[in-house]
Amino acid sequence: MKITAIRCALLGDSPVIRVATDAGVDGYSQIESSKPYMATVVPMYEPFLLGEDPTDIERCMLKIRRFAAFKPWGSVVSALEVALHDLTGKAYGIPVHKLLGGKVRDRVRVYNGGVRPVLEGHEPEHYAAAMAEMKAAPEGFTIIKEGVGFHGFMSQNVAGFMLGDQRTGPRHPNRGPLTEKGLKHTVRCVEAMKDVLGDEVGLALDMGPGWTVSDAIRVMRAVEPLGILWGEDLLTGDYVPWVHADQYREVTVATTTPTHTGEQIYLRQNFQELVERKAVRVVGPDPMDVGGLAELKRVAELADLHGVQMAPHGVLDGVLGLAALVQVCATLPDNFIAFEYPVAEHPWWYEIVTGLPTPIVQDGFVAVGDAPGLGVTFDEDATRAYLRPEDQDFFD
Repeated sequence: MKITAIRCALLGDSPVIRVATDAGVDGYSQIESSKPYMATVVPMYEPFLLGEDPTDIERCMLKIRRFAAFKPWGSVVSALEVALHDLTGKAYGIPVHKLLGGKVRDRVRVYNGGVRPVLEGHEPEHYAAAMAEMKAAPEGFTIIKEGVGFHGFMSQNVAGFMLGDQRTGPRHPNRGPLTEKGLKHTVRCVEAMKDVLGDEVGLALDMGPGWTVSDAIRVMRAVEPLGILWGEDLLTGDYVPWVHADQYREVTVATTTPTHTGEQIYLRQNFQELVERKAVRVVGPDPMDVGGLAELKRVAELADLHGVQMAPHGVLDGVLGLAALVQVCATLPDNFIAFEYPVAEHPWWYEIVTGLPTPIVQDGFVAVGDAPGLGVTFDEDATRAYLRPEDQDFFD
């Protein structure tokens, strides 16, 4: 079996990759819907892989792994790796989790990062109302994550939140010291959310990037009595191409509230210092940015050796990303907490992709399937209605 083509189509804003072979077996994967521009990068990798045996996944990855970087630039390599796993599983008639060593759990816990109402405001009562709605969601989530501080829109919508000037622009552009008012406002909002969730549903906080070390210590200590599952990306994080392990460790050892980072990090090598120095208590690589499924498992195994927990990111990975996360998380060691539940960019995704359980989430868990590959397939006829004119030959 040989690779004959690497195709990419935009479905909505999600670049979808197809690895085609001369045996008529294809593998599919999906890049985050926040990165439609990465579709133009996919053709760069085709010459590396043409003629290769796609079931020699690691041999293929050795040819392309070096040609990528931190989020968003590792997403094509990551998606290709997932597509190769999907293809190999289909070729041998086994689920991807068998390629990764086999499942150690029959269902995997998810946390809610995407099934959420739009906040009506940024006062404590608004966060409490959102928690009440999410707590009542039919998925029965046992963990909910909410953005506070510099993640989301709290800092831009609370007057006098920080000492510096607010920047405008995408992807959490603000950074600097908070005012006393900003710190206290953050804590009050967290308290309001926990009052609603009680001890029945865990609360995780998406917090940055952008905090100073001293402010991060203050806020993490202030919420210690609330039993927060983690404070995520305080110092660095989404779209920040460095780690600052030394600064994270300073925060981590100063508080009992667990620290978390990692969604932007590409490859296990860039987790090494973070994990070996125990700079955070939880790491959260995204399979569609870290380098794929085997790479995510390598990070999980490394973290487990050092007493660091694992909560993978994935909210924008779409339904193919959801299928991939279920497969890999079924194989992870006991440091696994939960993965972030991806939601489709458009409702029609659930019509064009078949193989997902119905309902997908029950009591906060997703069942692990045993269908070949990722366990999901495209309804090609239904999908063509959503392909752009220039992508109509995607399945040909």
